[in-house]
Amino acid sequence: MPKAEPINLKEKVRRVPHKPGVYLMKDRLGQTIYVGKAKDLKKRVSTYFQASRKSMTSQPKVRAMLDLIHDFDLIIVNSEAEALLLEGQLIKKYKPRYNTDFTDDKNFLLVRVDLREPLPRFRLTRHRTDSKSRYYGPFAHSTHLRKTLQALRRKFGILLSDAKPADLGNDNWRLYDDARAEIYEHPNELSQANYLERVDAACAFLDGQTKEWLAELKAQMQAAAEAREYEAAAQLRDRIHALEQTSVRTRKFERPLQDTTPKADTLLQLKRDLALPTLPEHMECFDISHISGSFCVASMVAFRNGRPDRKNYRRYKIKSFIGNDDFRAMEEVVGRRYRRLHEEHKSFPDLVIIDGGAGQVTSALKAFLGQGLEPPALIGLAKKNETIIFSDGREPLNLSHHDPCLRMLQHIRDEAHHFANSFNAELRSQKLRESILDDFKGLGPAKRLALLQHFGSIEKLRAASAEQITQVAGIGPKTAERLVDFLKVSQ
Repeated sequence: MPKAEPINLKEKVRRVPHKPGVYLMKDRLGQTIYVGKAKDLKKRVSTYFQASRKSMTSQPKVRAMLDLIHDFDLIIVNSEAEALLLEGQLIKKYKPRYNTDFTDDKNFLLVRVDLREPLPRFRLTRHRTDSKSRYYGPFAHSTHLRKTLQALRRKFGILLSDAKPADLGNDNWRLYDDARAEIYEHPNELSQANYLERVDAACAFLDGQTKEWLAELKAQMQAAAEAREYEAAAQLRDRIHALEQTSVRTRKFERPLQDTTPKADTLLQLKRDLALPTLPEHMECFDISHISGSFCVASMVAFRNGRPDRKNYRRYKIKSFIGNDDFRAMEEVVGRRYRRLHEEHKSFPDLVIIDGGAGQVTSALKAFLGQGLEPPALIGLAKKNETIIFSDGREPLNLSHHDPCLRMLQHIRDEAHHFANSFNAELRSQKLRESILDDFKGLGPAKRLALLQHFGSIEKLRAASAEQITQVAGIGPKTAERLVDFLKVSQ
């Protein structure tokens, strides 16, 4: 048997392109010993074969790895972000001895709430698979999170994933069977509307509004300790710790609404401060989200009587252009929203809030006027100084940062911002998954599209056999077999 020709690494390195991708370092047995990603493969891979690197590195682990490198493979992708994603997947697949990152195959937990359900439940998941559900997290401490969900059930009377509520008819429900109902403090039989109020309260906690409940629990713990009920005090202490650990992440990114003023009073004061013609019982807020002009989307959140009306939240993909133009995007989505309400003979909100300054407000106003629609009260909230911008030419208004009206407007604006960003992230994640087909030679745009339309997602395509793939027009047996092997490697 003839010997294989020796690998000329210098020549192979010269052929490495200046493109983003992932590199796999291999030993003499062909085993992958290290996986790395690079924005520029040429620059990164070349460093491994520079004579000076081994002598200059102070890490014994790195020096040992350099001695073992016998060959390398490359996978070219479209962006550094794609490379990062693929790097993690390959490390999990091959478990190279010299990689220390990404070795934990466990994704952090999320809390998923599907508001389309008659009685939304709070479920744990590790993946964002449903763009129409609400997700909270990720949460780094799974034990604390599970304890917190149990506490949420006791505190707010909500349903978790194991619940089997019974429909009693006439919009009434029994949440738990009689035995379990004794555990919880809230009425076990109630209307759908009353249950959704509980859901709003629990969602508010997961959004970071925790201080009132934590203060209540701490008072109970102090009372139990003073009464020498040490076991009860210890249980309350553990619950407080779990709640604090669970809420750390959301408080970091969300602005809690810390105002204790009754919402009815705040709405009345908001009417006065903004000189509104009616009480703003129904408010809608818009925000635009994109990454350097890519994945441009918008959100609309609705609030009724100062509380989120989540079943009426809306998400929009920008259709009229491609690129970075917040003004055009705002004009498009505001126009689409209220043209539809007008055509369906539905009432407009009492107040429309725009996340942005004068330019965004002007664009929103143009959306109404361009369609011959009478705009409702319309304001913008500019982030830099939290300045309120009026669409009717009045001087901008700055309220005190402690003013309950401003806090309410900030809460609504932040909710729209969060909703838009989550949609943007979902689209980017989906695109990263789908773009893996761009790296498979032999598939043009039409065939890639046909595959995705036939199977619905990359995940389903990856689970398909070669025979199943050949059912797609234009895909032969050889191409199907190569594609199956490619998708296995790229997991």
